[in-house]
This record gives sequence, structure tokens and C-alpha cells, in this order.
Amino acid sequence: MSSLLSDYDFELPEAQIAQAPLASRDASRLLVVSRSSGAREHRHFSDLTGLLREGDLLVVNDARVIPARLLGSKAGTGGRVELLVVRPSAPTLTSQALGGATEALEWICLGQASKGLKPGARVSFPEGLEAEVLEALGGGEYRVRFHAAPGTSLAELLDKAGRLPLPPYITRAPEAADAERYQTVYARASGAVAAPTAGLHFTQATFEALAARGIHRVEVTLDVGPGTFLPVREENLEKHHMHPERYFVPEATARAVNAARAEGRRVVAVGTTVVRTLESATDPDSGALRAGTGETTLFIRPGFRFRQVDVLLTNFHLPRSTLVVLVSALLGRERTLAAYREAVAAGYRFFSYGDAMLVTE
Repeated sequence: MSSLLSDYDFELPEAQIAQAPLASRDASRLLVVSRSSGAREHRHFSDLTGLLREGDLLVVNDARVIPARLLGSKAGTGGRVELLVVRPSAPTLTSQALGGATEALEWICLGQASKGLKPGARVSFPEGLEAEVLEALGGGEYRVRFHAAPGTSLAELLDKAGRLPLPPYITRAPEAADAERYQTVYARASGAVAAPTAGLHFTQATFEALAARGIHRVEVTLDVGPGTFLPVREENLEKHHMHPERYFVPEATARAVNAARAEGRRVVAVGTTVVRTLESATDPDSGALRAGTGETTLFIRPGFRFRQVDVLLTNFHLPRSTLVVLVSALLGRERTLAAYREAVAAGYRFFSYGDAMLVTE
């Protein structure tokens, strides 16, 4: 069980970083890997229905990506400023806070400017949106107060003035098609700054086929933050701290997961965000999944005891990332890296718009 970041590295040709989605959501390839034997099988995502079992419970993250990237200018100097709206400074789900009036809404943002940002700086954005930097928090984060016309919500202004925050490894500018394809078909709760990308492969037809086999889905919400893209700077993983992310587990989801576990049916997590939500919301004593809202900084590393998740559907992740470490905690580091090396050799497409991997028992 290595705690060194360099032990989760692998070679990835830049040409295999997917820059655009395929024509059809379910056309992606699917590498199936067994936790027990390490056996690997090359399939397609459209085969998923036959790979799961009757009675399996699919858990998805219904977070919706917001146009959180704002480009503006400093008052007085006109210097260029870019803000990424990350989360409300108060402990609440972003989807709840987005509906509030913006006369004085305080948010945590990632910011960069031509000559830096200091407390007191005022920034103007399109559509009459203005902001004041209240505090520099370090690591590129700032506490910012937004101002706009009375009765206007930040969600409304972001829809007009914001841009879709495609991941930094997608080097092209966002296109009109991204507004639909960089969302899951079940996205509902606005608040994420990155898509829960394992869910991008699903279509309504896929869910209908799964339901016909007795495989049903439930939802959780986790506001995916920028920490999913930020590099890990500590070689010793025990020193790395995750960015906080808010989550919500509905009562119906908690009941369904707890029933599946009691009945010996498998819980299938669609994406690492679902894994972190389920494991974060687990009662440490009883092992039951608890309904409600919370905040997680859980960093899942090898040696972690999984209480809820049996099967994981996930995309292929960045080398030396917390997500590769999480997959290694479930599958094992050597088997994870072997699977990734095989995926590279076989020409799989990586990251948000790329192919997928199914980690089974």
C-alpha cells in the first residue's frame, strides 16, 4: 500500500486525451477488470446491461455543471480577471445557494488576474454582474461577494455571463454541443464545476434496458469541485488535503442502498464522486448509509475499508491524481496500473470525454 504519489504514475500519449465526445454517448469502449482475479476484458459501454446482474442497484450523481467561468476586468485599471465560481462560503449545497438574490452573496472562487487579486479589488463582468474580493484564502482561492440588481439570482446571471468550465486538458474552446454533451442525461441539481463523467455514457435507452433486467437507479448529489483537476503537490499522499465538496443523500436513496446491502445485492457506483458520497455518508458504527446533507474531504487511498460500494464504473483518470489513487484502493495499485497500461496500448480514449472502465468483484 504505497503512500507515494510517484507510485501512481503512468505514461499517457497526449493524442489519447479525448478532446470531444463520440457521436453517440454509449459508443465508448469499456475495459472490464475483476477485483478478485485481475482478469481484463475489452467490451463496449453498450454491453453494460449484460455485464450487471439482476438486483444490482445503480447509484448516480445527478449534479449539473453550471457555467461557472467568468471573464471580467478590474474596476479602474481594466486588467483582465478570470473567476471560477466554486461553492458558497456558507455550508450549503450550491444548487440551493444559486437561487438566492445576489445583492450580497459570498462565494469561494478560484481566481487569476493579470496583476494578481487583492482584498478590496472590484471586478466587472458582462450582464451587469459585479464582484468584490473580500479575502485571499491561498492556493488561488478567494472569498468573493457578488452584486447585481435586486431580486436577481446568481444562477440567472451565470447563465447569461458565464461560460462552461471544460477541463483544462480539453484545449479547445467550448462549443454549443458541449452544453448538452458535458451534462449527464439525468443532471438535475445545478452546482458542479465539473461533470461526473462516468455518467456521460448513459442514455435513456440504457436505463430502460437496465430497468427491464431488474437493475434500478437512485441518485445522490455531490457538487464536483475543481479539486478533481488540481495537481497533487505532496509526494507523501498522507499530507494531501482534498478540497471540500458538499453532498446530499435523499431518504429514498439511503433506504434503497441499505436494503441492497442487507439483501446481499450489489451497489454499483457510477463514478468516483458517488463512491466518495456513499462512503462519506456512512455511519461509522452501524455501517448504514445516512440520508441528509454533508461536506466531504474524504481522500480514499489503498487500505481504505469500503462499506457501501461493490462495483465501480469510472472513466480513465489523470496520472498521479487522487482519482487513480481511489481506483487503486478498490482494485489494487498493481492491477490498476496494469489495466491503465493495457488501455493505453489498446488505444483507449482518456478523461472526461473518453472511454470507461468497469471494476467488478
